[in-house]
Amino acid sequence: MATPRSTLQIRTSEDIVRVRQEVRARAIEAGLGLVDQTKIVTAASELARNTLEYGRGGEARLEMLQDHGRRGLRIVFEDRGPGIPDIDQALRDGFTTGKGMGLGLGGARRLCNEFNIVSAPGEGTRITIARWK
Repeated sequence: MATPRSTLQIRTSEDIVRVRQEVRARAIEAGLGLVDQTKIVTAASELARNTLEYGRGGEARLEMLQDHGRRGLRIVFEDRGPGIPDIDQALRDGFTTGKGMGLGLGGARRLCNEFNIVSAPGEGTRITIARWK
């Protein structure tokens, strides 16, 4: 069961900082421990940066989760950028289309309990992550 959501626009580098701050606050609210907070904040920071840099901006939707006594946080990053032509390749460590080290998407996936990516060239990308207590 999902509870109240908030949507944050990602248009500037300052928005990435705001996403990090809101994710940390929501992770604390969900009762995540310090290690789990750090993991979800790190993943969210990377995905927000990708949304801005590669997706030409977009949004992050945060929602608190509750399922049979478990609590968590889900974040959906969505853009209308150029999309990812080969998701498997993009998730491979070392692959980059920019100047980075190519650890972003794969690293974000490893930091989350749930990770889903949907993308199509010319249509944009939607990445959903979640971390549970």
